[in-house]
Amino acid sequence: MNPVVLITGAGKGIGRSLALEFAKRQHRAFSPKLFLVSRTLSDLESLKKACDEMSLETDICVADIAETTSVDKIYTDAIKRFGAIDCLVNNAGVGRFKDLLDLTEDDYHYTMNINLKGTFFLTQRIFKDMQARRSGHIFFITSVAAETPFEQSGLYCMSKFGQKGLVEVLRLYGRKCNVRITNVMPGAVYTPMWGEQNEVTQAKMMRPEDVATAMVDAFLQPTRTSVEELVLRPVAGDL
Repeated sequence: MNPVVLITGAGKGIGRSLALEFAKRQHRAFSPKLFLVSRTLSDLESLKKACDEMSLETDICVADIAETTSVDKIYTDAIKRFGAIDCLVNNAGVGRFKDLLDLTEDDYHYTMNINLKGTFFLTQRIFKDMQARRSGHIFFITSVAAETPFEQSGLYCMSKFGQKGLVEVLRLYGRKCNVRITNVMPGAVYTPMWGEQNEVTQAKMMRPEDVATAMVDAFLQPTRTSVEELVLRPVAGDL
């Protein structure tokens, strides 16, 4: 099996750990190929070097899914490089966390253009091919904030509730054409989105590799089986 896996937001956090986890899982019968997308070239170059050292075939693409032209570029470059996309991981996501009454129009567009607009149109483009081939797997890394409100996360929760709505609709389509749809809802994971945290808080949080391990396990299930949701929280619960 040599699936082509496209990961957005691959430069840091869960995306980076997922790429490395795919590399670690290589064996004679499983040799994935990665197409890694991020806004930051240096992050991608560092990750590609790590994957190259593990002999994993990898290509990179600097793009911001908030921009329509970038969505076209991601799709076109991936198809040109690998011919098809077998797995899409919608990992790119952002958030601005402050009191509801302090959120601005700029905060709104910054959050929604990536978490909703870019994610929707990239998924739409790639799902069309999967539907025609009657195979594929799409992951959405949403959040427990797709179901649970947090006071300082008005726009973030709004965008993640919206992503979960897309997941539920897309799954109706996927069931008709053998495309697996997995909603990954992590709780607190220590990634750059959280900024600096003290040691006590860090000790309570999950790490990106915890999520990545579960995701690759879900991907490696037999094609007759779909892991529809993965909910991962720190043992102590939400922070």
